[in-house]
Amino acid sequence: MSEWARDGENSNSALLVGIEPELFPSSHVLAGIELQRQIEKSAFALGGGDYTAPAQLVGDFLNDRPSERLGCVRPTCPTGVKLGDIRRILPKRVTDTMAAAFGKMNSMLNGFAFPQAVLTVPETRSSSSVRILRDEFYQSNVRGLYPCGEGAGYAGGIVSAAVDGIRCAFAVMEGEM
Repeated sequence: MSEWARDGENSNSALLVGIEPELFPSSHVLAGIELQRQIEKSAFALGGGDYTAPAQLVGDFLNDRPSERLGCVRPTCPTGVKLGDIRRILPKRVTDTMAAAFGKMNSMLNGFAFPQAVLTVPETRSSSSVRILRDEFYQSNVRGLYPCGEGAGYAGGIVSAAVDGIRCAFAVMEGEM
């Protein structure tokens, strides 16, 4: 976690993996939320049922084995961590994508896949699991309502939310002319 002073003993990064509707447990409009709940329930159980976060060393994750002890990196998660196998929590497509990303990132940033680095999971709320549908003019079926940004399901971070907001603003301005 990155405190306001950015002076923690560890660096902090994240791997965000997009989850498409075909991974959802059903075609129901709220199936993305159900998948979030399944992942969070599994994480809660693997963490010991007391809000301790499940974790695994990067080297163990890449070698597909549960972690049993920490290396030189001391986790700073305020609720603590419980080592294990995060593959038991996340969908296979997500863990396969993470493994590939570690290889690619490590080729560009040597040391990114440091074997003793600690993966703490999950972060299931990086963007909305529900998308409010809109047309080619950025409006929903409720005329005058322009869903945009993360909460509407059209962005996955600060920059993409800002860009989507700008697009919607232009759509509003064009509609007024």
